[in-house]
Amino acid sequence: MSVKAKKHLGQHFLTDENIAKKIADALVGKNYNHVLEIGPGMGVLTKYLLQKKPKVTVMELDRESVAYLHDTFPIEHLKLDTSSEKMNIIEGDFLKKDLSTIFKQEQVAIIGNFPYNISTQIVFKAIENRQYVPEFAGMFQKEVAKRIAEKEGSKVYGILSVLTQAFFDVEYLFTVPPTVFNPPPKVDSGVIRLTRKKDFSLPVDEKLFFRVVKTAFNQRRKMLRGSLKSFNLSDALKEDPFFTKRPEQLSVQEFIELTAKIAENQQ
Repeated sequence: MSVKAKKHLGQHFLTDENIAKKIADALVGKNYNHVLEIGPGMGVLTKYLLQKKPKVTVMELDRESVAYLHDTFPIEHLKLDTSSEKMNIIEGDFLKKDLSTIFKQEQVAIIGNFPYNISTQIVFKAIENRQYVPEFAGMFQKEVAKRIAEKEGSKVYGILSVLTQAFFDVEYLFTVPPTVFNPPPKVDSGVIRLTRKKDFSLPVDEKLFFRVVKTAFNQRRKMLRGSLKSFNLSDALKEDPFFTKRPEQLSVQEFIELTAKIAENQQ
């Protein structure tokens, strides 16, 4: 039995066992014993996660893949000398699930070969639930993976870079060619690892921080005193050196400082 990749779900099944093992090995933390895999497909990555002996939950939207996983993994559990009780299969959409009902206050690492069309939304949901997520690793379209990992000064540094790096340390691990997928995508993929920072709260209002970052990059060619004018900046603040820069010039820490200045200006 095999599963046919479905274009509307953005499915590209990984066929290279060595790369699957390398992705599984990307999770290195010791502060959790539960891993959530998103979009396991036919389980090429899943079996390497099970070898590591954590509790594994897989979440899959495709009913055909869910049936395949139920049929296949009791056999795999015997081969890998693990208990079938250590794997839980959930049929559903990660983006629509209330993760608190899955995590139940546990620390849970997230991993996956993510569909390109929803990969950034998956990252944002992980950020929203970061109190439960000490580590996050997976495969993205290379362009998106680079954007998440990029530092200030780059043309691809943007909203996704800043909001992710505010809470996680990001490492770009390796590039994956299209030839190891069925069907092959038209672009390269990239694998990254996010490790939650020890202090993953912000010293400024989080909603204001998100709003400042998104507003600044929505007009990234403008200096900040122009792109952020909707915040009713005072004349004095417009002359602050921060506001004569463009958003891609600011580090994550500088965006935090910028948010603090705007909050003070609004008082």
